Amino acid sequence: MEDSEDNEIRAHFPVSFGKKPKSKTSIESLHNATRRPSTTSSSPFPSLSSSSKSWLNSLNKNPKQNTTNDHNNDDDVAIGPPRPPPISNSADGEANDDDDNVVIGPPVNDNGNNNDDDEVVIGPPRPPVNSDSDDEDEDDDEYENRHKIPLSNEIVLKGHSKVVSALAIDHSGSRVLSGSYDYTVRMYDFQGMNARLESFRQIEPSEGHQVRSLSWSPTADRFLCVTGSAQAKIYDRDGLTLGEFVKGDMYIRDLKNTKGHITGLTCGEWHPKTKETVLTSSEDGSLRIWDVNDFNSQKQVIKPKLARPGRTPVTTCTWDREGKSIAGGIGDGSIQIWSIKPGWGSRPDIYVANGHSDEISSLKFSSDGRILLSRSFDGSLKVWDLRQMKTALKSFEDLPNHYAQTNVAFSPDEQLFLTGTSVERDSTTGGLLCLFDRQKLELVSKVGISPTCSVVQCAWHPKLNQIFATAGDKRQGGTHVLYDPTLSARGALVCVARAPRKKSVDDFQAEPVIHNPHALPLFRDQPSRKRQREKILKDPLKSHKPEAPMNGPGFGGRVGVTKGSLLTQYLLKQGGMIKETWMDEDPREAILKYADVAEKDPKFIAPAYAETQPKQIFANSDSEDEDK
Repeated sequence: MEDSEDNEIRAHFPVSFGKKPKSKTSIESLHNATRRPSTTSSSPFPSLSSSSKSWLNSLNKNPKQNTTNDHNNDDDVAIGPPRPPPISNSADGEANDDDDNVVIGPPVNDNGNNNDDDEVVIGPPRPPVNSDSDDEDEDDDEYENRHKIPLSNEIVLKGHSKVVSALAIDHSGSRVLSGSYDYTVRMYDFQGMNARLESFRQIEPSEGHQVRSLSWSPTADRFLCVTGSAQAKIYDRDGLTLGEFVKGDMYIRDLKNTKGHITGLTCGEWHPKTKETVLTSSEDGSLRIWDVNDFNSQKQVIKPKLARPGRTPVTTCTWDREGKSIAGGIGDGSIQIWSIKPGWGSRPDIYVANGHSDEISSLKFSSDGRILLSRSFDGSLKVWDLRQMKTALKSFEDLPNHYAQTNVAFSPDEQLFLTGTSVERDSTTGGLLCLFDRQKLELVSKVGISPTCSVVQCAWHPKLNQIFATAGDKRQGGTHVLYDPTLSARGALVCVARAPRKKSVDDFQAEPVIHNPHALPLFRDQPSRKRQREKILKDPLKSHKPEAPMNGPGFGGRVGVTKGSLLTQYLLKQGGMIKETWMDEDPREAILKYADVAEKDPKFIAPAYAETQPKQIFANSDSEDEDK
């Protein structure tokens, strides 16, 4: 009976009455917000998945399949996947006009040729295999899909005010370091970051020096920071300073006798296997190997081979995957490689004198130790075979580079390698990320990162399967993260799906106002500006008030300041007994008025010399001289 009464009562209220559950945004809509615009202008769809794009592009490349639509009007827009070509029985490959061969709707899978019936087909179905051209299409699809390039979505880690010149991602893919020309390093944590994409820490390693290189240790518990100063720094995982390497004596000519670098650093990299060893290069023309447990001395000093005597800067340096070789790019364009072995010194094992025509910005070894990639200011990227270093295997030109930190990187399977381009003055393409095939040594694709900013650093993380590209100019800088929800894992997928926490009333904190009238002047309230100005105007010193003009005679070097230096003079002047009229008289007249008195009664000067004064004898006049 009670249940029936409750149901009757509930019937009077609407179904939506009561507390409603919070609406959750679907993951698909979140990723749609970060989807990159379609780069293919010929595609009628604004945005497609990577598999759909490759499928449509492969169909557009085949001329035989497009012959079936030649009789259609150009104004007709095809919606959905294109129809497959009819089976041609003639030798010329012409399409039959029989109505029985016309296929309506999407193509039907040929179950006779497929042995796996349970295979799940993702994306639009492929056309039936009926000709040799279809086999070529399948080969192209497999070639394009086997790289699995994550390019469908993009987020930007902002925060820098200038170009981002350094990038480092730890091995697990959870933390990202970005250094910039604004002298700061920002630390991002994908696990603790929400959709606002804000850094959790910002540090300035060396005041007034650009950040040029960042590198994680093999255990990812510390990282190396290289700036434009002569001293590299070591930080822990949370950004706390652990130490700073010593600086050398600039007055010592031989660099091997100095304890450290004497000029600005250019590059640095942690040893890939040993967590205590670090490599740095500098503008002083040397490479140095350090022990992070001893910041006061280096382990090894390497002086590269030079064609001319002097100091040529070492612009970049790198380890191979096993840490058994070191490669350095010299400012004269040469590439030098040293093999670490017992008794090794500064003499390089491999020396390429004219590797590039300009300074080298980056070097990269392949994991198998066969290929070396080099990037230079001359706008080229060269592929070298380490077994034959006389000439490059391939040189890719027309890749503008205006930054000394522009690098080159490999894909996780090392079938592709990628680099960024700089924006030129009259360019309309902007900063690009260029991907090349290692086997065929050809350009695979160009990805537009920013229309106005240059792309400097790039990396393809193997665990996340996400591409990182840093860009920027003199006014802004950021790290672009390219990913695909179907191919990538963690990283950007975690922070994009985490909405920022909404502010509530409990988060409001009013700033307390403390009144301490009898406390120190530091804590007193500031008086009004008007009263301050009036008080300053009354003060002759603060207002710089000029002195009053002279009203009468002065004394003591000042005009009109005192009435007299003695009390007697002051009293006589006040009584009118002393009258000073000499200031108003003519000095000549004042002297001449005593001339007659002195002549008639010479009582001052003449009586004193009356007895001793000689008799005055005047010369007689000569008439002859006067006549003449």
